[in-house]
Amino acid sequence: MTEILLAAAVLVLLTVLAGLWRVLRGPRRADRLMAAQLLCTGGIAALLLVAGASGSAAILDVALLLALLGAFTSVAFVMAARLIGR
Repeated sequence: MTEILLAAAVLVLLTVLAGLWRVLRGPRRADRLMAAQLLCTGGIAALLLVAGASGSAAILDVALLLALLGAFTSVAFVMAARLIGR
């Protein structure tokens, strides 16, 4: 079971790498924002899978922290885009 969870975490990280490409090369700001959300969500999913495989509660705390930072990052990105757009 541990191997399956770790393989799923690797698969999620591969999708995160694909999202990183969109963050760097996104044609519009909205595309970049959605890709940044994918990075955050994918990172959380990978951390949760690794936590499930290892049974570590500390990794769950890191996943929770990443979720909070991802939400604040999205709000900051929207506010900055709003200020720049004026």
